[in-house]
Amino acid sequence: MTAEASSGRLLLVGPAATAMADRLEASGYATLTWDRPAAAAAVASGVLPADLLAIVLSAAAIDLAAPLRSLADQEPGGGLSLLLEVEDDSIAARSLCLEAGASDFWLRSAPPSDLLRRLRLHRRGSARATAPPRLLEEGDLRLDPVQQRVWRGRREVQLTAREYALLLLLLEHRGQTVSRDEILSQVWGQTEEAGGGNVIEVYIRYLRLKLEADGERRLIHTVRGRGYGLRHTPF
Repeated sequence: MTAEASSGRLLLVGPAATAMADRLEASGYATLTWDRPAAAAAVASGVLPADLLAIVLSAAAIDLAAPLRSLADQEPGGGLSLLLEVEDDSIAARSLCLEAGASDFWLRSAPPSDLLRRLRLHRRGSARATAPPRLLEEGDLRLDPVQQRVWRGRREVQLTAREYALLLLLLEHRGQTVSRDEILSQVWGQTEEAGGGNVIEVYIRYLRLKLEADGERRLIHTVRGRGYGLRHTPF
């Protein structure tokens, strides 16, 4: 088995897709091959195999893309990707994929490594989408990126949207120095040259006042000449 190997199978539908079975299996994937009658029967039954990783569909079976997409969306998490064969990498081909209900396209004329690369990207995206959200923490500071809520110890900290965006950036890079240019770019969408002025200092002060309102230890530190960083001890 190679690094591609994973539990679950790839569903290959139609002649061009099933022709890729040997190459995909050599890369560690288990495959399930369907001809048109088998795919049509599954669509009619409204049931897909429970262990699928993704669906690879031939252009000859494009009419099955939409119903298969509908079944895939009913899977837990709706995380199944559907890759449709197209003749060329063009805007028209991309539009065809979207209209048909596919997640992406693949080229039969391209090296098999192109399909493998696309499958890897979709699997990683699906894993990120289904992974439980994680709190960002530094000491007694916690940030929930889903609910966009912040706590210092047991105390919830009320932040404006801009303050939250700045704190999120610093927490995502906790223990590191974040430059002024990066802060302006990520939080304000501008650069120092565009006239950032002292807006960063103002919002750093706002954050410190709110995070240290009950006399808590300072977490946001100025790294002179470089930017700002968030951690329990000074830089």
